[in-house]
Amino acid sequence: MVRDWVFAAKSGRGARGFGVLLCSAVLGLSFLPQAAHATLIQDSSVPESFLFLQEIQQAARDLDYAGIVTYTQDGSTQAINVVHRVDGTGERERLELLDGTPREYLRHNDEVLCLVPERKLIVVEKRRPDRFPAILLTAIDNVQNYYSASVMDEVQRIAGRECRVYELLPKDALRYGYRFCADIANSLLLQAETLNANGEVINQIAFANIAYDNRVPMSGLDSAFNTDGWRTLNAYMEDVDLVSEGWAIPYPNGFEPVTQVVRSMRATRKVVQLVMSDGLAAISVFIEPVSNHGSYMQADQGSSRGSMNLYRTQVAEYWVTATGEVPLSTLRDLAANVEYVPFNKKN
Repeated sequence: MVRDWVFAAKSGRGARGFGVLLCSAVLGLSFLPQAAHATLIQDSSVPESFLFLQEIQQAARDLDYAGIVTYTQDGSTQAINVVHRVDGTGERERLELLDGTPREYLRHNDEVLCLVPERKLIVVEKRRPDRFPAILLTAIDNVQNYYSASVMDEVQRIAGRECRVYELLPKDALRYGYRFCADIANSLLLQAETLNANGEVINQIAFANIAYDNRVPMSGLDSAFNTDGWRTLNAYMEDVDLVSEGWAIPYPNGFEPVTQVVRSMRATRKVVQLVMSDGLAAISVFIEPVSNHGSYMQADQGSSRGSMNLYRTQVAEYWVTATGEVPLSTLRDLAANVEYVPFNKKN
């Protein structure tokens, strides 16, 4: 929900040893195609206690804001400079990683340019990057079935702004809980925390400082790099039907398929990715032939970093890797029950 692009940026890879390249790595494992982004049509069937989710989502898209965002887990912190503006052409955004390997991301609506200075490369992706300070990955109506929502009495102060605290707690053990603090004046999400089954914070993402409206100059969207002469690469992605390919993948209760694609991880490596979501949390399942790696990739019975977990197993002649911001047991049950029956072997 709040973690994808920061978690991957921190390691320069995907979750724990499952390397993904360039934009796909740093922008996060659960980025959704344009057609799958959360709708914000007001629905009278949504309980009032959940309407704050729509308000937060809308604020993230409609407001002009800029600031430093920090992401903390496992005792380490990653800082990102975020600039977001809306003009007559839609949303524009610039992200700059302030720690580690230099990376910059320029977005105009659903087109994202990933700048890789050490390779003088620009990677172009068509994506709908709904992430912090947005929170919904799909429509809101599914969330109410699997989480309970409450408004806390306390008012906190984050980045110099007063914010109201909300909690979403899971109704089962398949997902984590969340605590949000949204700006009282305009509903922008200023801080989000992921909570484990004991109510402990296992990661946090928050604005360290923030400016709004006319304090966000257009120049903040300008790249820090002179990209003259850089090479441009259009990221490859193609829809795929996993059922027709012989795959039976069980969805944890409340999770629904969002997208199924074949995507390039490297020039010579293509991987199938299935993304599923319950509206807040997302799980990615990656499938690729064992022959792609030989002995390089191995089974992984559970890797964790903060709220991000990974489980990898071999099914037939394929590696199946499940990763996401859900408990490891959810990923283990999912991956352990994946089946593959090629079409020519059915019946």
